[in-house]
Amino acid sequence: MDHRPDDRLMATLDRIASALERLAPPAAPPVDLEAADCFVWTPESNWLEPVKQVNRVEIGLIRGVERVRDILLDNTSRFAGGLPANNALLWGARGMGKSSLVKAAHATVNAARPDKPPLKLIEIHREDIDTLPALLSILKASSYRFILFCDDLSFDNDDTSYKSLKAALEGGVEGRPDNVIFYATSNRRHLLPRDMIDNERSTAINPGEAVEEKVSLSDRFGLWLGFHKCSQDEYLEMVDGYVRHFGLDTEPETLRSEALEWATTRGSRSGRVAWQFVQDLAGRLGKPLKTA
Repeated sequence: MDHRPDDRLMATLDRIASALERLAPPAAPPVDLEAADCFVWTPESNWLEPVKQVNRVEIGLIRGVERVRDILLDNTSRFAGGLPANNALLWGARGMGKSSLVKAAHATVNAARPDKPPLKLIEIHREDIDTLPALLSILKASSYRFILFCDDLSFDNDDTSYKSLKAALEGGVEGRPDNVIFYATSNRRHLLPRDMIDNERSTAINPGEAVEEKVSLSDRFGLWLGFHKCSQDEYLEMVDGYVRHFGLDTEPETLRSEALEWATTRGSRSGRVAWQFVQDLAGRLGKPLKTA
């Protein structure tokens, strides 16, 4: 018996649908927020990659920023406890411990509340900022509380993804979920280059409103924590702190002269330069360094 045209068409469509199903990538597994306390967001698969071993140092080793350290710790502790807290922008000099402080504050707050659900830290890369809405849709239904962390955040000319960040922080119909806070580090206080703001001013019908549109991104951060270049004494204090912590055996005068020479060859003094010097010193002494 001849098949009707409709039967042949349906059979063809079934074969096409089956082929498309085989070609489609497998669905992402459900996000397991129990797997770790730290994750990295991978938007291509709507997946949070667990980070078992976080690259961070103890908060006591971050020197020269005691004031901003205490402010960030207090803000993070209040948020973890379900109290109101602010988004935070850590801005300023390179190598002064901005990203290290965020990771250390997260660990310190969790260690202080061992019987409570852990605060989760999720890193989102700068180039994935425009996928924030998708990430927030995953997190808002969770009973956990989350710090979204973006390191070295800034925007270049013709980059419009900052609008997604503005909407995710405070704007939009829903606004930022109560269980999410956003921490970012940047070398720039206003996140946008001056020439970008100037270009907007020169081409806009209403220049003042255009500038406000750009600058107001930073206003979404309730905390602006500034990190400034350290003095020679602060730099040496950082070196001494690392040396004592790791038990490196060296003469004080030799340590001082070598540390200053190291900073001179780098052309700067910072927490990062101090850490790099201590790594070199430990290598020469044949002693491994283990961080938290």
